[in-house]
Amino acid sequence: MNETRDHFTSLLSLSDVRHSYNDNLAVKRVSFEVPEHGLSSIVGPSGCGKSTLLRICSGLMTPTAGGVRFGDEPVNGVPVGLAMVLQDYSRSLFPWLRVGGNVEFPIRRLPKAERTSRMHASLEAVGLADKSRHYPWQLSGGMQQRVAIARALAFRPRMLLMDEPFASVDAQTRAELEDLLLTLQRELKITVLVVTHDIDESIYLADRVIVLSPPPSVVTRIVDVDLPSPRDQLRTKADPEFQRIRAKVTQLLKDDAGATGSVATPLHATSSNNLPTSPSADW
Repeated sequence: MNETRDHFTSLLSLSDVRHSYNDNLAVKRVSFEVPEHGLSSIVGPSGCGKSTLLRICSGLMTPTAGGVRFGDEPVNGVPVGLAMVLQDYSRSLFPWLRVGGNVEFPIRRLPKAERTSRMHASLEAVGLADKSRHYPWQLSGGMQQRVAIARALAFRPRMLLMDEPFASVDAQTRAELEDLLLTLQRELKITVLVVTHDIDESIYLADRVIVLSPPPSVVTRIVDVDLPSPRDQLRTKADPEFQRIRAKVTQLLKDDAGATGSVATPLHATSSNNLPTSPSADW
């Protein structure tokens, strides 16, 4: 399997990004590109700076060093055309607003007819066409996260950033939301970057998986995922190629954890010393 595809148009790119919290170096040096109209995922151990990198990508945080570009422009603040979905839907939705009001909130300055049209279209896209008059607290966790996705879609973004968006729901709902995201990405041609702790999810969703080392993080490997589409929770995960990629990503995380002398499992390693500063290409 090739490490990465050679030719694509990049919508988002990070170049030698470094970030520290006071004296704590969280991100050592990270560079990668996100292909336009594709779905990329970031996977790595706890504490490796995945969410930090996503905030840097969004323009909500300025890196200590390095740069980010969205399209042809450097990121200095939140770019136009970018939306974000957070993990904790209970905090990202306004409980005093009805579902329709939550979806309309980021486009509240548009004319009323346009707002209403986008709100209904977005709720229909996520399967909640009949829930606009409900309050978030009247919905299940999975439905609330669908509302958060609908709100992002109403903004008509070129790119969607998602920070562990399905981590707070049960396994069955998680699978349903993964499939919903794949359908929306395929139909709307939105570029998506997802952060996740879950190796299976990182492969199932993505065209490419960006594997991070323990902190201070670097990109250990960028892995192309060449699996048939549309994907299916049973058939795709039973595919020998899926299993091979999963074994490889698991091994990469395990090797990185072992290199630090950590006794924790690969997905919970928390320290790093002598790690490479760029992706290797030897497999």
